[in-house]
Amino acid sequence: MSVNITSIKIASNGVWQGDNPLHFAFPLLILQSVLILLLSRLLALLLKPLRQPKVIAEIVGGILLGPSALGRNKAYLHRIFPQWSTPILESVASIGLLFFLFLVGLELDLSSIRRSGRRAFGIALAGISVPFLSGIGVAFILRKTVDGVDKVGYGQFIVFMGVALSITAFPVLARILAELKLLTTQVGETAMAAAAFNDIAAWILLALAVALAGNGEGGAQKSPLVSVWVLLSGGAYVVFMMVVIRPGMKWVVRRCSYEHDALGDAYICLTLVGVLVSGFVTDLIGIHSIFGGFVFGLAIPKGGRFAERLIERIEDFVSGLLLPLYFASSGLKTDVAKIKGGRAWGLLALVISTACAGKILATFVAAMAFLIPAREALALGLLMNTKGLVELIVLNIGKEKKVLNDEIFAILVLMALFTTFITTPTVMAVYKPARGGSTPRTHRKLHDLSGDDELRILACLHSSGNVPSLMGLTEATRSTKNSSLKLFVMHLVELTERSSSIMMVQRARKNGFPFFARFRKAGEWRDQMAAAFQAYSQLGRVKVRPTTAVSSLATMHEDICHVANEKRVTMIILPFHRNWRVFDGDGKEEEENVGHGWRVVNQRVLKNAPCSVAVLVDRGFGANTVHTPGPGLMVGVAQRICIVFFGGPDDREALELGGLMAEHPAVKVTVVRFRPSPSNGFEGSNFILRPMHSKSGDNRYSFSTDPINREKEKELDNVALTEFRSKWDATVEYTEKEASNTNMIVEGVVGIGKEGGYDLVVVGKGRVPSSMVVKLADRPAEHAELGPVGDILASSSRGIVSSILVIQQHGGGGHAEEALVLKIAESSKNEQPLAIDGASTNV
Repeated sequence: MSVNITSIKIASNGVWQGDNPLHFAFPLLILQSVLILLLSRLLALLLKPLRQPKVIAEIVGGILLGPSALGRNKAYLHRIFPQWSTPILESVASIGLLFFLFLVGLELDLSSIRRSGRRAFGIALAGISVPFLSGIGVAFILRKTVDGVDKVGYGQFIVFMGVALSITAFPVLARILAELKLLTTQVGETAMAAAAFNDIAAWILLALAVALAGNGEGGAQKSPLVSVWVLLSGGAYVVFMMVVIRPGMKWVVRRCSYEHDALGDAYICLTLVGVLVSGFVTDLIGIHSIFGGFVFGLAIPKGGRFAERLIERIEDFVSGLLLPLYFASSGLKTDVAKIKGGRAWGLLALVISTACAGKILATFVAAMAFLIPAREALALGLLMNTKGLVELIVLNIGKEKKVLNDEIFAILVLMALFTTFITTPTVMAVYKPARGGSTPRTHRKLHDLSGDDELRILACLHSSGNVPSLMGLTEATRSTKNSSLKLFVMHLVELTERSSSIMMVQRARKNGFPFFARFRKAGEWRDQMAAAFQAYSQLGRVKVRPTTAVSSLATMHEDICHVANEKRVTMIILPFHRNWRVFDGDGKEEEENVGHGWRVVNQRVLKNAPCSVAVLVDRGFGANTVHTPGPGLMVGVAQRICIVFFGGPDDREALELGGLMAEHPAVKVTVVRFRPSPSNGFEGSNFILRPMHSKSGDNRYSFSTDPINREKEKELDNVALTEFRSKWDATVEYTEKEASNTNMIVEGVVGIGKEGGYDLVVVGKGRVPSSMVVKLADRPAEHAELGPVGDILASSSRGIVSSILVIQQHGGGGHAEEALVLKIAESSKNEQPLAIDGASTNV
């Protein structure tokens, strides 16, 4: 269909009036956007197991929609992506690109670049100069080989080729480092600093290329004086931004600090307008408008509330919608069919090998010269070979300026795809920091602590809402007599597609990733959670060490278990994925659910932890504790804590925790022991665990498959209770409850949680169940990871008002296998116990 671009209309009148929406700009743009987003999301899902950046999926999606694949059908191409719609799609996408480059500038911290020293500068210099020189050689070969390239001015062509081969994508590199948990290793820190140097140099060179390019084929005839004026004007504009605008933005940042609490929408709007104006000015000068957004981002001080709010306002819309359109449009312009014949594919192999060899070898040699070990130096070279986002921007500008024809553009797009795709798998193959290599994996539990041992706890939290309960629990656990307490606080932050590089880098520098840093001055700690624990650390003999774990939910448990092992932690405290708050005024509960993904994290930690684990189901625990500064204790309302004891290793670990709590003068501990009633033979029954053959089932409990010596377990339970009572009989209230059936057990447990007499109820998970707990396993589970008793108390439908702490003791020298239980059956004395994975489960 031939369309006069001057007659293009925005919206149609609808099919009922005879209009085809695909002949109108806006509905066609909507359809194009939907196709691009759906396909890129599908590809991103397929590439996720390979840990590939999202930009790979977006470019490949564009290639599949374009002339290389689906676009071979001309009817489809002319109907869905007609030539007249291309400027509209690219104009909308360019708005997103402008603000994305603003975010890139915001992520580049010039002060940190200055602090990074000679090593990063030397590696960056080698990593950009050698590939740039190699690009000049490749440019010479391409001009002699590819038709039409010799019509472009030699100067601008070699500069574009040099930049295309030498650039490193800072935003993509930050995400890859975070995914591989390398962000604060020596390799990661050096790579980020060198990539920042590389980015600055590449943008300067690209500005030079744009100034020289003009209109591509006519660039050679352009007066050199014009290019000089463009460069001088661009330099003057950068100086103006740094000298005039940057101090003004510092004033805005101070006005919007945490202390002033005055972050108005006017400042945000003013900044967004500034990005657009800056882009217009650089386009007016003759440099691409994206430079304006980039320079304006550099002019804004890094860190603080203002930068965070800017990222929150911009990133979702830009990265989620507009930027995929831009990179998909790159794929739409890529026609792989242009690369045909052995000559063309040979040129592609030449470009890829030159780009990879130049960047990797130059970085490797420079790193070795700075005495970096060979394996780390090679990993550094592979990381610096990351292309992706910024590379595509360079190539699109080159095509827009007619410096790169269709064949060269396709070759360079495939080169960018290949180099970015191989980065993650090659780095994982070459270099992966030893997890636990320096510290042997040991297995710890509270029962193993002697009186003089330091109690080490790793407390994890999702948000500031977890702080009061976590501090209350920590204080109740702190012994005041023999042992001291060291608390490692880990803020768990999910690494998502919208996590910006600046956030990751700042959290890593401030708190460690996953390394620890001692508290700095109060002014540097603006995070409310860190400030709260900083104050708590000054109250007594509590050493608090904060950290932030930024990771995908699939690997978050690795960070938690790694830190627990490295720091020789005795117990990990995890927040439950669901918490409830009760409002005194109307008695109504408000539920907070952070999502099923966090539940899976807890399940994996429970399975893999090198120490005991406690899951805290919070219903307002610690909210009434009054904190009093000073070297002594936290004083306030006495905490009433109930230890529910059925028997087994997990319950004995809960009893050990109760002993620590009993030492605290502001904690009142009660132990409630449930005993089977002998009147109906309950105590003498044998039970067989019938296993499920399925490995998945959130509605069934899992129990240890290790052989259970029931008589020995009963003996250990009696010894633990006797020792506990002999030591704490004067301060701990002890009661026993008899139960003759399952209903009595449930009613007794629920009664403890409903009566409101306890702030916290502590129970064992029951991986090695007693004869009473095993009776409960025949019920469908709501929260199977908490065990039968914990599940009852964590239920949202039973009116429980107490907070719940479910403890799992680490199983001796290693983790016992667990199996999902389908059915509990009584067995006669002559019946052989059923085996699960070869282990007896008769209890």
